[in-house]
Amino acid sequence: MRVGVVILPQFDAAETSRRWKAVEDMGFAHGWTYDHLAWRDLADEPWHATVPTLTVAAMATERIRLGTWVTSPNFRHPVTLAKDLMTLDTISGGRVIAGIGAGGLGWDSAVLGRPDLPPPELVRRLAEFVELTDLLLRQGITNWRGEYFQAVDARMNPGCVQRPRLPLVVAANGPRSMRIAATSDGWATTGVGPATGTEQTQEQWWSGIAALVDKFAHVADAAGRDSATMDKYLSLDGAPVFSLASRGAFVDAAGRAIELGFTDVITHWPRESKQYVGDPHVLEQVGDLVHAGEIKF
Repeated sequence: MRVGVVILPQFDAAETSRRWKAVEDMGFAHGWTYDHLAWRDLADEPWHATVPTLTVAAMATERIRLGTWVTSPNFRHPVTLAKDLMTLDTISGGRVIAGIGAGGLGWDSAVLGRPDLPPPELVRRLAEFVELTDLLLRQGITNWRGEYFQAVDARMNPGCVQRPRLPLVVAANGPRSMRIAATSDGWATTGVGPATGTEQTQEQWWSGIAALVDKFAHVADAAGRDSATMDKYLSLDGAPVFSLASRGAFVDAAGRAIELGFTDVITHWPRESKQYVGDPHVLEQVGDLVHAGEIKF
């Protein structure tokens, strides 16, 4: 299993560099940052742009893979996104992973003044977004006309360092979006939250994850893919209990994820308040487990 860490894009260049280098030095396999313009109850706190943040991370590190968790069509266009990803892949020496999702409702969907799309349209838009991004990153010149996006002689030179392109990992919980993930380089999920007005237990969340794994296996099989051979990413912090609440909490969560067939798990750098509240020393303890080989890559 590979373990990754999300570092929210809230810091200046010096602190961003320090944190990303620390995650690499602790032995983690990949690092991620959120691709949002603002987020939940942190909306009025410092919040920097994603690609510049990952560029700083790339310059501060040598080995760790760098990812978007997750980018979406809410405020992105495949042409400009592909150019940014291609350049970031060059700067990092071929270490970029693009996590892509349909996009939810909120600041990111409202900030450009466009109406919210119903769920079926969100999935259609995602399919087009992934397909066009894939083509752009594979080809020197791309022309495209779709329902949501267009590209006219879009040039991507010199192309990605990773060939034929950098990996695209699709976040999906429903069968239609899972079909998109099944034809990509990997599947990602944060699980399914509680119904409106209810609270979810830890066991209910893990039962939901198991159901999603089974669902994805059936969807992948129908698409001619063996889900057992695909990369599968789980954000452990979709659960009611923060994965770094303690060393034991992380070991338990990672063990459950391994049993369910996930190849990669993702946690978050602990914060002092609001979201992902915890002690950074627990992150160091998990890093020690990784170094000791108790959580194997």
